[in-house]
Amino acid sequence: MKLKVFVGRPVFEEVLDSLRQHFEVTDNQADVLFTPEELTRKLQGQAGAITTGTERIDAALLAACPQLKVVANMAVGFNNFDVPAMTAAAVQATNTPDVLTETTADFGFALLMATARRLTESEHFLRAGKWTKWRYDMFAGAEVHGSTLGIMGMGRIGQGIARRAAHGFGMQVIYHNRSRLSPDLEAQCKARYVSKPELLQTADHVMLVVPYSADSHHTIGAAELAQMKSTATLVNIARGGIVDDAALAQALKDRRIAGAGLDVFEGEPQVHPELLTLQNVVLTPHIASATVKTRMAMAQLAADNLIAYLIRGQALTPLNTVQVQA
Repeated sequence: MKLKVFVGRPVFEEVLDSLRQHFEVTDNQADVLFTPEELTRKLQGQAGAITTGTERIDAALLAACPQLKVVANMAVGFNNFDVPAMTAAAVQATNTPDVLTETTADFGFALLMATARRLTESEHFLRAGKWTKWRYDMFAGAEVHGSTLGIMGMGRIGQGIARRAAHGFGMQVIYHNRSRLSPDLEAQCKARYVSKPELLQTADHVMLVVPYSADSHHTIGAAELAQMKSTATLVNIARGGIVDDAALAQALKDRRIAGAGLDVFEGEPQVHPELLTLQNVVLTPHIASATVKTRMAMAQLAADNLIAYLIRGQALTPLNTVQVQA
């Protein structure tokens, strides 16, 4: 008899087909958003599951689903996982690193460019029929080439953004991270390590690529925004909660910083209502990894993690270490 697995959100049919070769698969191609109670019921009797950031895996769910052996997150981030609780319950947790690094770095730089050069603001102006003449200062934005980029979070994606900035746009790259990169990596990225205050005070553009945790909650709040240049921009492609969205909305409204580009939000898909009223912010719906090739690779890696763990006892990209259940 085949083991049962549950796929919590829609994925490519090819990915489902690869799972069906090994398991009895329950999918959610209708894209129903389950409450925690509904998700718990769906996972009862399942040996494995594929989740996205919208499905919370915690101690209460695990206690109600004793047959669950592995949960594969279709994302790099895993703040929807209580990893210690999963380890205690001998449930393997996995994510999808590497496959989305370059695509996400591309998008981060695109969002930086759109924010600095006021692309969406100017497009709305044009679409509204307000463009009647040219002016020397019409939507004059911030310089990107040759300016200073401050990156907070220098993992794979942060390094990808640094390479684009330094090698492609001649930017001066500074960064702050929990630990300093090796000299070789710093040289490859042409990046210089600085303290958090120095980064905020010096950078013309601040890019957030920080993993979310209790320690990184509101890494950027009112105090940090007050340290930034009034001409600076802030871009967040990390996770909602890294930025205090209410404080950011007020800073943008007061023009204490020039602009922001946000792909992630606190409480998403809800967006702080003040942000929706502002012209000097570019808003996108968590799409940094959204190319067909990359999303396919993410979904397939999540599926491959289920197959590898349930069939061979070893996940491809594990987040924790557990004893394989008999």
